Amino acid sequence: MTEAPTRPDWLPEHLYPFESRRRSAGGCDFHYVDEGAGRPILFLHGNPTWSFLYRNVVLGLRDSFRCIAVDLPGFGLSSAPEGYGFTPAEHADALEQLVDDLGLDDVTLMAQDWGGPIGLTVATRHPEGFSGLVLGNTWAWRLNGTLHFEAFSRAFGNPLGRLLIGGANAFVNLTIPLGTATRLPAEVMRAYRAPLATFASRRPTWELPRELLRSKPFLARLEEDLPTITHLPALFVWGGDDFALRKGVELPRLEALFFDHETVVLDGAKHFFQEDAPDRVVTEIRRWMEARG
Repeated sequence: MTEAPTRPDWLPEHLYPFESRRRSAGGCDFHYVDEGAGRPILFLHGNPTWSFLYRNVVLGLRDSFRCIAVDLPGFGLSSAPEGYGFTPAEHADALEQLVDDLGLDDVTLMAQDWGGPIGLTVATRHPEGFSGLVLGNTWAWRLNGTLHFEAFSRAFGNPLGRLLIGGANAFVNLTIPLGTATRLPAEVMRAYRAPLATFASRRPTWELPRELLRSKPFLARLEEDLPTITHLPALFVWGGDDFALRKGVELPRLEALFFDHETVVLDGAKHFFQEDAPDRVVTEIRRWMEARG
């Protein structure tokens, strides 16, 4: 483990009251927080967020559980080596190494957005190390042929989309306000924008939209391997008003995959439900975890 990084000026203590940790894994420099003690919960974000998304959930659970919230390479305070392509397959490989290096076992995975396919891929490679899943507004299958996602991928994954995302930080400035039911304070939006301050730093956020279609082999392999973990107990915590991953479409498909599951729909919450309903998320996870013993 390397020396803990200095807190950036744009990240106030009262918003993110955690000790930052770093570890090199899979050629990447990972930033993560590791708070509390007890059964471990591994928190994975999607695009364009970072572990900051889970700050209130971690605060609510760290009295009873060990909460490890990771920044994927290129997001938040994590970085990637030269030549890294910021694809889901690369993220999964690097994350797998991090999980192994941290010696995590009996892990409950909590994942949202791209964190779902990435984290589930790691779980399928090491099913013996995972004991449960908390999934929200995510998926676990190929998206090619799905008009809803193909249109989104082509809109943001083309050269114009790259220019908008790289030049105007559009993925943060558009998707986070559209993906939350409440208006976020300026200091919260600053914490989402600041890690993506330059055109080059925004590359991870423009790669993932086109990877919705380009990652067909990666997602196909996940579909093939998913039966190795469908026996795990699963809690689905779903933002009911999400415009991207919908409670009437993607949620039922996930429910059909995991026979030992429970579903909580957060009415009024959108894609980034961790911002809209953190207290409810904490309550439901605590209840579910404690019921499992």
